[in-house]
Amino acid sequence: MTKPSPKSARGGAGVDERQRIAGVLFGCWLAVVPVKFGNPVIFEHMLGVPEGFYGLLLSSWPVPWSYAALGLIAIAAVLAWRWKPSVPKWLAVLPLAWFAWTLLSATQTAPDAARLTLLTLLQFGGCVLCFYAGMFGLSELRDFRPLWAGLAVGLVFILATALHQHFGGLEETRRWFEQQPPEVRAQFDTPEFRKKILSDRVFGTFVYPNALAGGLLLLLPVTLAGVGQLGHNIAIRWTLCGALSLGGLAALYWSGSKSGWLIALTMAGLALWRMPARFSFKAIVLTGLVALGVAAFLAKHGAYFEKGASSLSARRDYWRAAGKMVQQKPLLGYGPGAFQRQYGILKPADAEMAKLAHNDYLQQAADSGIPAGLAYAGFIAASILLLYRRSTLTHARFAAWLGAFGFAAQSLTEFGLYIPALAWPFFLFLGWLWGASPNQIDNPIPPSYLSPAKK
Repeated sequence: MTKPSPKSARGGAGVDERQRIAGVLFGCWLAVVPVKFGNPVIFEHMLGVPEGFYGLLLSSWPVPWSYAALGLIAIAAVLAWRWKPSVPKWLAVLPLAWFAWTLLSATQTAPDAARLTLLTLLQFGGCVLCFYAGMFGLSELRDFRPLWAGLAVGLVFILATALHQHFGGLEETRRWFEQQPPEVRAQFDTPEFRKKILSDRVFGTFVYPNALAGGLLLLLPVTLAGVGQLGHNIAIRWTLCGALSLGGLAALYWSGSKSGWLIALTMAGLALWRMPARFSFKAIVLTGLVALGVAAFLAKHGAYFEKGASSLSARRDYWRAAGKMVQQKPLLGYGPGAFQRQYGILKPADAEMAKLAHNDYLQQAADSGIPAGLAYAGFIAASILLLYRRSTLTHARFAAWLGAFGFAAQSLTEFGLYIPALAWPFFLFLGWLWGASPNQIDNPIPPSYLSPAKK
């Protein structure tokens, strides 16, 4: 056998070192971004710099800090980068086409909404960057353990925060608020803030409960799949997976998210249907799962529907206004992130104000025109539908697809696209799934620093 030259050996060691660094950077990114950037970017003015170590640890971070996180993931992607000629070119350019049209639409933004448009464009640019980082960088990793560890750390922090809120944290916040001097309360005393702290719905590290539900739908499946591959002790792996599952379901239930619960039921049904079991068994279990889930849903939210489903009525106002915006300016819209300005003009006199349309697909068309809406919706729909066939090859890939499906479904009634903690991991996962080779995630090629030395 020909002995490798020192030069080639050094090159292989260099590749492994870059792989190892890239894996750690991706893992750190997934441990931080979903935890610290759970507010919409257009809320930038409401987020100050945390004070002290505990403020840094427990508070959300300002929007400008998220751009450093984009730099981190760009470095990780460059370290692991490899061109993928097999990726469908039409799909690879759709995110760029969508982003390019939003840039063109920015020319329509009114001067008083220019800051909102800038923040939105930076957010969308981050989404595109994360997609290509996943496609050309993350998909090249051969050791996914740092990724699973990062996801687990981030999810544990999110769940711990949500459970603390349920078991007394929200009450502590209410007491703290009422004890503050008038000048301090005036800084936070808005209808949104009072509604948030007076409710018993948990929101974890996110802006509000439905965003927490979106984070759980997106992150919980792939984290469970990843944790199931960590270590060699089966008892520890099953214990950790069980704890995360119970904590995630409890947080989702206590978030009070109606759409989140129904989407979670659908995801559970899809996961069950994929199981290698007889049709009759799956049908029986699925029927029982749906019955139990619907019973829990009605027990939790029955009174809400008896009172008239106020939040659904409010969303209908947002969507009607967005439809009028599309009719008025179908080609370029009113500018990215400008929905709230135009909604203030179009909304019914007695309707509550809204900063976002609570439907990411419709808002793209309203803000940036029908071409942007079609490009974005087409990219998401094509990815979810076409990746399903690929996702069934491996457990981890299916789990990532399942989380992406949950986010895409919730985007019909929410605004996750404008929250870095949700949108950026979502785009990263889509890119990862498109770029990953068959069996690469569940059966990675062991790099030399994990393999026995060859003689």
